[in-house]
Amino acid sequence: MISQLRSSGGIWISFKGTNILIDPGPGSIVRCANSLPKLDPGKLSAVILTHRHLDHASDVNVMVEAMTGGGFKKRGILFLPKDALTKDSIVLKYLQGFLEKIEFINPGNIYKIQDIKFSAPCLMKHPVETYSLTFNLGKLRVSLVADTQYFEGLSKFFKHADILIINVVLLEPRSDIQHLDLRNAAKLIAEAKPKKAILTHFGLSMLKANPKKMARELTKGLGIEVIAAFDGMTLDLG
Repeated sequence: MISQLRSSGGIWISFKGTNILIDPGPGSIVRCANSLPKLDPGKLSAVILTHRHLDHASDVNVMVEAMTGGGFKKRGILFLPKDALTKDSIVLKYLQGFLEKIEFINPGNIYKIQDIKFSAPCLMKHPVETYSLTFNLGKLRVSLVADTQYFEGLSKFFKHADILIINVVLLEPRSDIQHLDLRNAAKLIAEAKPKKAILTHFGLSMLKANPKKMARELTKGLGIEVIAAFDGMTLDLG
């Protein structure tokens, strides 16, 4: 995030005319404006935060303002962990009234945004309240493994995913950082057995090791297609 060797604008989902932005970190609004084709925040139906850390949530206020047309259109839903609003609110109070609704994420609940359904399978192991997400997009099941330390049983929550997106910050495990490393990401893929896996959210150690090369090696070793995400990457869910 600090060096911006990779952008930190978040993930945009578009399905049957419904648009959702996940984790608008630094530069989110700029990435929308510079995307080809452009992504119009005014067409967002919802913003989802997996947790309140700055690299995932620093632009939430900007994107709420953009989604609501500067507050002139009361619309949109903000989904977030409870501690992101109650412990040390990252959403400015005056902006909260611009939204149609604010919903706290709870494990096991199913949320619906027009034709998109999603749930948060369980609480992740991270310094703040953090949730992974699973989306039902028609017949397609897409899961995002948010920031977390690996723990036994993690894979069971993602076994039915067609596409598994994994935040892989570390090349090697570190006891002082609660993030997934490459080896545990590989274990997760092997156990969950998705049709396709996408690695993203790389830290410096992963970038130096060449994520594209690492993904090729995992594809060969696991027999499951593994892709290393890149800035501006678009995945056709069709």
